[in-house]
Amino acid sequence: MKRILLFFALLCGCCAVAQEKLVYVVDCNGSGDFTSVQACFDALPSKPAAWRTVRIMPGTYREKVTLDVYKDKVRIVGVGGRDSVRIVWSDFSGKVVDGYELTTYDSYTMSLQADDVWLEGLTVANDAGRVGQAVALETRGDRIRIERCALIGDQDTFFTKGYVSRVHVVDTYIEGTTDFIFGPSIVLFDGCTIHCKADSYITAASTTERNKYGYVFRDCRVTAADGVTKVYLGRPWKSSARTVWLRCEFPAAIRPEGWHNWRDPARERTSFYAEWRCCGPGADRSRRVAWSHELSDDEAADYTPEHIFAKKTGSEQFRSDWTGRFQSIDL
Repeated sequence: MKRILLFFALLCGCCAVAQEKLVYVVDCNGSGDFTSVQACFDALPSKPAAWRTVRIMPGTYREKVTLDVYKDKVRIVGVGGRDSVRIVWSDFSGKVVDGYELTTYDSYTMSLQADDVWLEGLTVANDAGRVGQAVALETRGDRIRIERCALIGDQDTFFTKGYVSRVHVVDTYIEGTTDFIFGPSIVLFDGCTIHCKADSYITAASTTERNKYGYVFRDCRVTAADGVTKVYLGRPWKSSARTVWLRCEFPAAIRPEGWHNWRDPARERTSFYAEWRCCGPGADRSRRVAWSHELSDDEAADYTPEHIFAKKTGSEQFRSDWTGRFQSIDL
């Protein structure tokens, strides 16, 4: 009798695994499992053993979206690409919602708080306008890959918020006005287009002193809107900020001095700003600030995904090495 009961228990367990849902479909027109992205995220299992895929069908999803810290191992795919799938909201710092005044930290359209997230082929936008800080995408988790997406906003478009966080951004369009890529995470931007909509600052890294790498831009192209003529590559939100541009193309809108100290000369000694083999009319380093660097070929060789995303580069300790990809995931 005990053997029979054990057999049925094992059989039921196998059936449960076989029936486990691995693909979720979101369709604002009602043909999927959910009509809203947030409802789908809420339905994902916490701390799953296997990866899930969320397929978002074409349309504009006007909602504020949070992927909870426990909803890891998920690939979020926009069907039809970033021109077909848009997630849009309009919060901003100072806006009052239900009697509460929002700050920059509350203003995001989408927040990815879990580890092991792959965001692919969609647009995340904050359309509040030029009203101050208004985040489009916020990332907090570790091992996040953003591929063929568009991040649209004005000030503070992309907040890389996680302190123990590695993010790989590939072939993605990012636009904004002031400090529109900012935060403490380790982030590698590969083959991205960075579009400047105002005379201001592209990056405001707040890299911790525990990390060797901060923001690394590799083979990216910077563009500027008509009338934009005075853009800085970055300024240090925190004194240990680190930002490096490798083989990137700069427009004439980049200021000759390149970098700004955020009105604090002391940060010139503790931040690290560098370039290597960049091109375009804004790449001339002859008038760059003296405290920025031109990397040697040997120094530039250290800026690979295997080095940037290693388990340990400074005193910070990650759980494992990472290459910036999820090569072993069959989705």
